[in-house]
This record gives sequence, structure tokens and C-alpha cells, in this order.
Amino acid sequence: MLKPLSSAKWNYSTAAHLLNRAGFGGSPAQIEKLVKLGPDKAVSSFVEYEKIPESEPELSWAKPDPDRADKFLAFRKMQEQSRKESLTQEERRALEEKRREMQRDEQRTQQLRILELRGWWLERMANGPRPLQEKLTLFWHGHFATSAQKVRDPYFMWLQNQTFRTMGSGNWLQLLYAVAKDPAMLVWLDQAQSRRQHPNENFAREVMELFALGEGHYTEKDVTEAARAMTGWTINRAQEKYEFREVMHDPGEKTVFGKSGAFTGLDVLKLIVEQPQAARFIAEKIWKFFASENPTPELVEALASVFRGAGNNFRPMLHAMFRSEEFYADSVIRTQVKSPVQWLVGSVRQLERDLPAPLVCTQLLKNLGQELLMPPNVKGWDGGLSWITTNNLLNRYNEAAMLVLAEGSMAADSQNPRMRKVEEVANRMAQRMPVVDVSKILSADERRKKELVIPALEKRFLQAKLKPKQAQTLRDFLDGRGDLDDQDIRHTIRLMMSTPEYQLT
Repeated sequence: MLKPLSSAKWNYSTAAHLLNRAGFGGSPAQIEKLVKLGPDKAVSSFVEYEKIPESEPELSWAKPDPDRADKFLAFRKMQEQSRKESLTQEERRALEEKRREMQRDEQRTQQLRILELRGWWLERMANGPRPLQEKLTLFWHGHFATSAQKVRDPYFMWLQNQTFRTMGSGNWLQLLYAVAKDPAMLVWLDQAQSRRQHPNENFAREVMELFALGEGHYTEKDVTEAARAMTGWTINRAQEKYEFREVMHDPGEKTVFGKSGAFTGLDVLKLIVEQPQAARFIAEKIWKFFASENPTPELVEALASVFRGAGNNFRPMLHAMFRSEEFYADSVIRTQVKSPVQWLVGSVRQLERDLPAPLVCTQLLKNLGQELLMPPNVKGWDGGLSWITTNNLLNRYNEAAMLVLAEGSMAADSQNPRMRKVEEVANRMAQRMPVVDVSKILSADERRKKELVIPALEKRFLQAKLKPKQAQTLRDFLDGRGDLDDQDIRHTIRLMMSTPEYQLT
């Protein structure tokens, strides 16, 4: 298993596959560059991303807020004052209105910052020099699914995002421990409220069931004992960071996976990672995200063996996976349904256009079923064929027209008047976007000769041939035109992006 793909099989198709899966796709010129590198150097250019300098702008607010504690105390004080019996009804109403206004201001600030964070991250995916780093960040976001809807702190969401970015190809135990102490996760799974008298089992359960082992590889006793070991992990709200409070911790003896001791939370994570299933579980999850569903047990074991042999470090396994013949099998290439993020980022990269504004991207991804920083539940997004519902597929076609032609509109069906207004603003912004510059897509010769258009678009957008029915539809459209102008070509591109083949990568 995991025999490296030979240089003789390295070509435009395999290079495009690596760019699509280890990154978010790109132009023919970017694919040809990978072809020239050869398989070893091409894979290293993705996996060894820390060697590539970057100078991405930072978010001005992505740091602890020194006034946050004072704001919180002022809010609490106002609540307490409004309950005083000595207040008149008018005074109580005034205090309550002031409290609500403070709450609305804070909510507006949070919403704007989450919007900015999404735009910042999408920009890194679309134009950053380290595509695999951002693809791994996206993988870990879906794996350790944490929602801003409950966390309600953009700084915490950014901090978690950065943890995935900086540790995503490193050591499994170190990443698990960092996530366990992550403020967003401590809020999301209620670990910050866990204390020796009443251990909260949420994180202990999910770290076994969803994050590291899978169902059937632990007992209820393991969960309850692990929860005791993890008591004391909480948040210093004033400093907005993890804090261990010994007074909340249960120091007694626990028994986890048949071993006993006065375990701490870190001890339990070590025990989890030591389980043979831990390597198999995460290796299979990574293969499914980057390659295909239903890997064979032999392939999973081979990946897990590389992972264990490298001290539970991800980078050697990623090298082996992206170099392997299995990764470039016919059953893997162009068989994965694009996630909404892959669809959006890949589209703007192939169209060689700028990303839409953050509000437009947020609405577009929401309509397609993947609202970044707000996964549907602790399991994250189901992925695969679940991305393709009748409504979602229609939305993809409409939003392809929006990206290429600045025509059409995104679904705007919210029953909430405020959200309805946001959707309407996003649609107006989308319709003011510039159209695609077709000179970046086709050469002057290709734009003049109809017989060259479809092959050139297939090479750019599919790296494969359309099925006969779809190809004939495009030929009929072109034959119905006289001399082609730029708008004709844009409509042809939009039709290409509305084929079943374009929904796969």
C-alpha cells in the first residue's frame, strides 16, 4: 500500500487533482507549473508550506479586549440595579432599555467581526501562498466543529482558527491538548463549567466519540472517569484565555481504558492517543476529506502505520497520502462532491476573479449549506452527497451566473425581517460586482474559433471531458450565436459551471 506514484504517470490530470484536493484548484498555468515540478517537489510544495513566506494582513481586533471585563461587570451591575425594589417603574424601564441597547451594540460588533473573520479566512484560501494550510484549517474546523452562535466571541473563534492553522500538520496529542484548552471549545462543549462536584461529560464524550476514537471504542465508565480528570479546565474571562483552577479539579483516582491513577485531563488525552484505534480513526477521517469515501481497511491501516511510525505527526502521513498511487486512482479523481467552500473558492480561482465581498460570500455559502464558523452541530457538516439537494443545486447554478455575469440573485427567503434586509443588501452588492474578464480565461484565438472554446473550458474547469449530452448543449448554444463576443463566452462559462461534472472535483 501507499506505493509512490511514478513520474511516468505524473501529468496534467494528476497535477490538477493534487491542486484541487490539497488546495482549492486553480488556473491551467498553475497546474502546468506543478506538472513541471514533478510529483515529489509538487507534493512538497504543498505539505512543507511553512517554508513559504506569507504576509497576510492581520485582523485589528484579534487580540484580548482589555475593556471586556469592565463591560461585562457594567452589564451585570445594570441588571442588578434594575431589580432593586426602590426603583420607580420609569427608572426600571430606562435601565432596561439601556441594558438592551448595550446588548444590541455588542451583538452588532460580534456580527461584524464574524463577518470580517469569514472574509479574512476566505481570502487566505483564495489567494494565500499556503493552500494546504488553509485546507487543513477547514478540515479541522469541520472536525472540531465549534459554532460562533454559542461561543459569541469573535476573538475566541479567531483564536481557534489560528490553532488549527499553526498546529494542523503537527502532532496529534499536542493538537488535541490545544483544542481541549481552547476557549471557544471550552464554551462550545461547556467544559468551562465543569467542576469536581458536577463533572460535565460533554467534551470527554465527544473527544472519544467524534474527535479521536469513534463509537464502540470506549465505555461509559471511560467517559465519566475522563470527565472527572478534565475538571478544572476553565476560562479567565478578564484575560480571555484558558485557566486551570485547582479548586475545581477532582484529584482522586480514576480508571480509564483499564488503567488507574490520579489522572489529569492531559493524562487522559495521552491514553486516548495511545489507543491503536486513535491512529486508524484520524487517518480514515483525513483520507475521506482529501481523497474519497470508503477507504479499504488495508489502506487505513497503512496510513495509520505511517502516522504511528512518525510519532503521531501528520506531515509524514500527508506526504505519503499525496504521493501514493491510491490517491491518484480513477476511483478517486473527480469523484468528490465539492463542498460549498470548495465550490466558491475554486470557482474564483479558476475564473481568476476577486472574491465577492464578505457579506456576499456569507450569504452565498449559507444558501449552499455551509456557513463558515457556524457548523450545524457538534458533528460538523455531513459532506458528500448531502451537499447536493435540489435547492442547493439550483442555488449553485444561480450563483454561477452571479459570479460570471453579475446576474441572477441568491436565495433570500428568511422570515426574520432583519435577516431579510441583510439578504437583500447582499443581493444588491452581488449584482454590482464586475463581470468575469474573459481574456483571462481564453486566448484571442480561442475566443474567435467556436471549435476551440469547449476544449479550452474543459481543460480549465474540469480537467476532463464533458459527457456527450452536456457537451452537445454547449455546442448548440455556441452554434446559435454568430461571431462570439465576450458576453457569449461568459454565458458558455456559466453553462459549464452548471453541469453535473462541475460539481465534482
